[in-house]
Amino acid sequence: MSGLSRRYFVMCGLAAASLKLEAKPRTPSLKRAGYKSPNEKLNVAAIGAGGKGTSDTRGCATENIVALCDVDWERAAKMFDAFPKAARYKDFRQMLDKERTLDAVTISTPDHMHALAAVRCMERGLHVYVQKPLTRTIFEARKLAEAARKYKVMTQMGNQGHSNEGARQLCEMIWAGEIGNVKEVHAWTNRPTWPQGIREPLPEEKAPEKLDWNLWQGGTKRRPYNSGYAPFKWRGWYDYGCGALGDMACHILDAANWSLDLGAGPASVECIKIEGRNPYTFPTKSITKFEFPARGIMPPVTLFWYEGGLKPPLPEDLPKDTKLGEGNNGSLFIGEKGYITTGTYGAGTRLLPDSRMKGYKFPDQWLTRSPGHYRDWLRACKGGERPCSNFDYAGPFTEWVLLGVLAERFEGKLLWDGKAMRVTNNAAANKLVRPPYFNGWKLG
Repeated sequence: MSGLSRRYFVMCGLAAASLKLEAKPRTPSLKRAGYKSPNEKLNVAAIGAGGKGTSDTRGCATENIVALCDVDWERAAKMFDAFPKAARYKDFRQMLDKERTLDAVTISTPDHMHALAAVRCMERGLHVYVQKPLTRTIFEARKLAEAARKYKVMTQMGNQGHSNEGARQLCEMIWAGEIGNVKEVHAWTNRPTWPQGIREPLPEEKAPEKLDWNLWQGGTKRRPYNSGYAPFKWRGWYDYGCGALGDMACHILDAANWSLDLGAGPASVECIKIEGRNPYTFPTKSITKFEFPARGIMPPVTLFWYEGGLKPPLPEDLPKDTKLGEGNNGSLFIGEKGYITTGTYGAGTRLLPDSRMKGYKFPDQWLTRSPGHYRDWLRACKGGERPCSNFDYAGPFTEWVLLGVLAERFEGKLLWDGKAMRVTNNAAANKLVRPPYFNGWKLG
């Protein structure tokens, strides 16, 4: 087997199989429109042009940026100036109705609007790049994966570390058996860096003149504007975001999800330590425990998530000055034969103790290397290889991350039936798997 261990061969086979789940790509819209070359530029629109939409739009600047949509035109002003020929909209529904030549759309709104925008785009045969977390709720994540298969469009979640070299090296190290069977994973972040632990809604303030506050709220319950919600601090609120777990887990836990084949989800999840639980916002600090059953040849594994500056203990057999991850963010894999640590985006992947890296040769490459997260998606839109973090991968991953988000709102262990998409032992938690929409909005 050219130096590959049997374990490595089997695990790489599983990885290759997992990359074939998405339906066969549709004929790119460029070809349907009469273009002869896949090198022709795509017509791309942005839903969410300010904030994170700035880098997402610039990431597609090799193409034709034909339309920019944002409910806050003051926040989007820099991008309006950068792409003066692009049509401008506040309501993405109007944009989709009027812009009939679109090929692809980036979606960089707050979490609560991801699914509502993405499904409407996919229904029109448009390729979509959606920021992480893919959705705000578990049902939405499953719906997006189903829609991508139904409409045969190219999809990508914005967890850019999935395209990094370190993430691929980590997978190959795990699959080659460098640390044996992984028993535990510990992952941590210094987030939240925005207010959480707020115990009541905020008082009304005057909304900025160029912000359409009702459009910003979309399908959530109406509440008066306050700068503590928008434009940035929405992440901490149940109605709009997914807290620190939703913000960072699709980056930091991607290495674990990929290398350990966790897409089928855990059997249970429990928030085992928490500070600041309340009815409106996510906590200030927490530790969440996920228990995953055996997966094929992989044994059960327990994963711990730490946020708010909490960190895992350093294993006793490692030197006291050992740096885990990047310090404030990262993950640690504990195997039967040793340790691997990596950073937020899969950078700095290495064996521990650090002495094991002296003269170390990484395993033979099995996974293909990415040309970059945006380019990976754009070339797929033109008929190339399908994206690495497509919704068949990103959807199930987001589901179990959001199960952890759900656990932060309840005491005790939540038992999860992934096939039925159901919390089996907590009716109140189960209602939040698929919460209602308001103000006339609906999904699909």
